[in-house]
Amino acid sequence: MTLIRLRGVTKTYPPARKGAEPVIAVDDVDLDVAAGEVCGIVGYSGAGKSTVLRLVNALEKPTSGSVEVDGADITRFGERELRALRGDIGMIFQQFDLFDSRTVAGNVAYPLEVARRPKGEITARVAELLEFVGLSGKAGSHPEQLSGGQKQRVGIARALATNPRILLADEATSALDPDTTAEVLALLRRVNRELGVTILVITHEMDVVRSIADRVIVMDGGRIIEQGAVFDILSAPAQTATRRFVSSIVEDVPRGEQWQALRARHPGRIVTFTVRDGDVTQADVFAALSAEGVRFELIHGGINDIRGRVFGHLTLALTGDPAALDRAVAAAGAVAPLIEEDARG
Repeated sequence: MTLIRLRGVTKTYPPARKGAEPVIAVDDVDLDVAAGEVCGIVGYSGAGKSTVLRLVNALEKPTSGSVEVDGADITRFGERELRALRGDIGMIFQQFDLFDSRTVAGNVAYPLEVARRPKGEITARVAELLEFVGLSGKAGSHPEQLSGGQKQRVGIARALATNPRILLADEATSALDPDTTAEVLALLRRVNRELGVTILVITHEMDVVRSIADRVIVMDGGRIIEQGAVFDILSAPAQTATRRFVSSIVEDVPRGEQWQALRARHPGRIVTFTVRDGDVTQADVFAALSAEGVRFELIHGGINDIRGRVFGHLTLALTGDPAALDRAVAAAGAVAPLIEEDARG
């Protein structure tokens, strides 16, 4: 079931100065997010991804097009309906946005107090959420006494206070170190898996998408330029901007100075094969080469694992009898695409 649907959505802002052109932040976007999935929207600064987030929680209204949540066009909502909608959508932020004057428990309780829930219900819910995020012992602490990861855990607990169906994460790990990022992403996966919350993640880090998302949407210049299952996009990116993102976490085919350095260090024939789960494995390539008696060394690239599915580029240096090398490359190329070859050396 589609929980979030955007159709023909454009968001235009007035020009920054007299005589300038209006700013088109989002340009004719169609977007579907299924109930229960984790969807990542990735793009560089100015791509329009954060504007999409504000459109989904109705902090912004589109200039044109429709934004639906659970089948209802929220662009037509009045103030009372919007308050109910926002109770069903939790938000977590890059800079945590906690109240320094409140304790951890007080920060988590805040949305429930705004919703005028009974005091006993608030106390029980706060205790439950702090247990869930692993901060039961920090209920009486203030934000200044917490690490960045602990602050974000408080932010997640607060976002879950009203039992939302949707969680919007706006660059939620950008201010964290790698180890803490991994812990926070693991917590978000628990939120999705155990609580069934649909999560829309806004990020400029492809590694975040690889770690948590089921599906990825790539934005550039206010438009969606590519989207699909995370494995499909990472293993075969079609657009230039997407390939730039993917190259930040996946070893691509060596180029330029990197290629020259490999050629200087390794004699013989250098070849690059692509392997992709469901088509061919690394073992298939190595078996085809070994059958012809050639020596081979992996000099660049490797295998990437996306939730049990693998893909990668294997750049190999081959040495041996020239005729055997020809047969080996042909045999390996029959099972895996040969995408680069250099026979000098």
